[in-house]
Amino acid sequence: MKTIRLMISGRVQGVGFRHFTRDAAAALGIDGWVRNRMDGRVEALARGSDEALKAFRAACRQGPPASRVDDIAEQADDSVPGSGFFQGPTV
Repeated sequence: MKTIRLMISGRVQGVGFRHFTRDAAAALGIDGWVRNRMDGRVEALARGSDEALKAFRAACRQGPPASRVDDIAEQADDSVPGSGFFQGPTV
């Protein structure tokens, strides 16, 4: 299992992006969280198999219909999130 942190930029707030991300993670069996950032980005921490994380990245790149993803910055993370995937508060 591997953990990654994604910082997603573009039109990603106010378009259902966090709900979309939460549903995609649940369907892929990924643990972690997603939250809005005050700077307009969406941040996600995701832990899962390489295959699940690859599919999760692809889902985040697509986003829901009203979104537009301009960039996804990714970094490895040592965090071990709890079980499940949840939507956190804006930071």
